[in-house]
Amino acid sequence: MTVSTSSQSNTGTQNPHYNLISVLYHLLQGAETYDQYIQDAEREGDQELADFFKNLKQASSSTADKAKDLLRQRLQ
Repeated sequence: MTVSTSSQSNTGTQNPHYNLISVLYHLLQGAETYDQYIQDAEREGDQELADFFKNLKQASSSTADKAKDLLRQRLQ
């Protein structure tokens, strides 16, 4: 596997910006997905598992907020 040392990705965007956007997207998508997992666990009566997914969702949302702040700082 070859690692590019170029300062830009194939999109022409600086890698740190692209990376933050990608991480932010995946965190938010994960948080949305956890809602379904929470509902599934609750429907099965497994509150421990539902709480686990709720904690994951909260952690993802918190990390997404941090990613948004970092991106905002770098785009100013």
